[in-house]
Amino acid sequence: MSEESKQQTPERNDRLVVTVTLGGTKAEFSGSPEVVLQSINNFISKTIPEIDLAKKLSMNFSIKDLVEKFKDQVRITPEGPRIVGEQAKYSDKELIALQLVAQRIASETRAGLTPWLSLSLLQETTSLNPKSLSSRLSELAKVGYVTKESIEDKSQFKISTIGIDWLSNLLTKK
Repeated sequence: MSEESKQQTPERNDRLVVTVTLGGTKAEFSGSPEVVLQSINNFISKTIPEIDLAKKLSMNFSIKDLVEKFKDQVRITPEGPRIVGEQAKYSDKELIALQLVAQRIASETRAGLTPWLSLSLLQETTSLNPKSLSSRLSELAKVGYVTKESIEDKSQFKISTIGIDWLSNLLTKK
């Protein structure tokens, strides 16, 4: 046997080391080729169904998803993100959520913008009565559709992922 053939043929007592990366999961297997092969097969058959299940339960919206879902209701204008069309057809909660979605889209497409809106800016953009706005925001925050953050005694609000899903499903039914 030539020297080259000896280098390419593994000895039966050689140890095989294999690293497998699947999605965000990484595993290393070592041992005889037979043991490593069996371990890899077990890993893949166990991990792929778990990843598929996790993907089914996972909820996240890309900027493309947001634009597709809300392209008929919101626009990003030079004056800022705005609700378009007849606002009277939306409930106060829907108006607030739409304005927060518009802000989120703007924040993800324009540098320097934040997904958070202050109470005063929400009042200005939705034209809702301040007391009604405050009450509806509290209701939306209570069910998790809106996230509230206080910075230096000033409240700011942004739409949550579950809020986007709620609003999208609601508007789809209209």
